[in-house]
Amino acid sequence: MILYSKFVMDLYFDISRSKGYKSPSQIARVLTEDWGKRNLFCISCRRESLQKAAENTKVYDYVCGNCGEPYQLKSQRSPLSNKVIDSAYEPMIESIRINRAPNLLLLQYCPEDYCAENLVAVPRFFLSTSCIEARNPLSATARRAGWVGCYIVLKQLPPDGRIPLIENRKILNPEEARKKYSRFRFLLEGKSELRGWTADVLRVIRALGKKDFCLDEVYSVEEDLKSLHPQNTHIRPKIRQQLQLLRDKGILKFRENGRYSLT
Repeated sequence: MILYSKFVMDLYFDISRSKGYKSPSQIARVLTEDWGKRNLFCISCRRESLQKAAENTKVYDYVCGNCGEPYQLKSQRSPLSNKVIDSAYEPMIESIRINRAPNLLLLQYCPEDYCAENLVAVPRFFLSTSCIEARNPLSATARRAGWVGCYIVLKQLPPDGRIPLIENRKILNPEEARKKYSRFRFLLEGKSELRGWTADVLRVIRALGKKDFCLDEVYSVEEDLKSLHPQNTHIRPKIRQQLQLLRDKGILKFRENGRYSLT
């Protein structure tokens, strides 16, 4: 347990909540939902708890009672990898296009002692069609034959779109998470396609692994961006547009002769 100001987070699940359940998946669902209700906080404002969404609410699990930001909790035993299984493909794509996708909270827990190991927040404004991948349809013999789910491909997000809240059972300062969230809140101002371009270009810049870079280095991954945005035939102008946006928002500084620096 850790205390920041008046905020308290307990890493351990309340095992008593699983009484009466036998299925491991049911036990995990009940325990993680209860843990989230008691421990999750809003990274968009200073609210120190989240409310459980009403029964049968689609897409999100929790909501902030202060600012109204929605959250979806995804839990798993295994360490977080490059892909996270999500719900139906088409509804997820549509929620992104109309700016209704929730902030994601990705939880990895230990099944031996039911302790939260890692927790990562993915701000909803970083979610774009570029990071959503369709899964294979369910077989003809399945109860929901033909149903298509999706993956959230985390490697398609820039590091800025993955905010750690718990790392290896260490609880991080909520205020730091809120600062990281607020720094890119401007992405909500644009349409989903524009947000996707901004996130993709930022990911490319971060992948360079250095503070100072030049325009030609970003141009070198033109084909990668073209594969993510096949409908756009003007990739380089779009790259320059996003660099200017990131500069105007204080993420980059323009030096001279096509050179930039990350702030």
